[in-house]
Amino acid sequence: MTATVTVGEFSRLTHLSVKTLHHYHEIGLLAPASVDSSSGYRRYDTAQVDTALLIRRLRELRMPLPEVRQLVETSDGTEREETLRAHLERMEQELAHTREVVTSLREMLTPGQPALDVEYRFIPAFRAYGVRDQVERELIGPWCERTFRQLGEVGTARGIFATSGATYSDEFFTDDTGEVVAFLPVAPDQEPADGVELVDLPGGFFAIAVHAGPLTDFDRTYGALGSHVAEHCEVAPGPIRELYVVSPGDVDDPAAWRTEICWPIQRIPAPKG
Repeated sequence: MTATVTVGEFSRLTHLSVKTLHHYHEIGLLAPASVDSSSGYRRYDTAQVDTALLIRRLRELRMPLPEVRQLVETSDGTEREETLRAHLERMEQELAHTREVVTSLREMLTPGQPALDVEYRFIPAFRAYGVRDQVERELIGPWCERTFRQLGEVGTARGIFATSGATYSDEFFTDDTGEVVAFLPVAPDQEPADGVELVDLPGGFFAIAVHAGPLTDFDRTYGALGSHVAEHCEVAPGPIRELYVVSPGDVDDPAAWRTEICWPIQRIPAPKG
């Protein structure tokens, strides 16, 4: 046997505030059993307590409301498990990212960090399969994952196994949106391929530093290399390049990732002394 209770009593039963219950009613997530047509007072059925507690628990896990609705409304156990599994995987990724950020922060606050090893190199001009796009900085991760998978499939089909990379326009950094060109080097006489374009990247001198490990503190390597260039070199026009020597597509362990950041310079500076 069930009973109906006021919204205030239902709030006490479920530990959901009246304001939250009103909001869930307005968005169609948890409607009261009845609403008085004259006073507008809401009443809930005690049979709804379990649903309300489920919603509360899912929201404690920071599950987005559309996914909460999907999970609550479906009677398909498999679909429920899949929705919950996908969300828990995202939470585990967020937790891993948080741990990486904490580690990076502790390293930043530890005195006596080793100096960045900078190499000067001339990179000749080369031809590549490329994918060009205007990319928002906050979407660069999914864009790279999708784009380099595409380049890899095209390259594998043609027996091309080279170090891929990308160029990043100044606007990508200054405006948070700018042109990014993902590339996979090919032979000078390489035939065109569907879904990619043939691009010719110019040669030039670069100051190069290797970023080892996950990308959480990628900005620190950028900051150190850019500072070195400003202090010791003459900057050349042109986009910054990244070369993915060991990429997420090569190994799953982020500690093994290796990215060369290539900062364009006018010439190799003369050694001091």
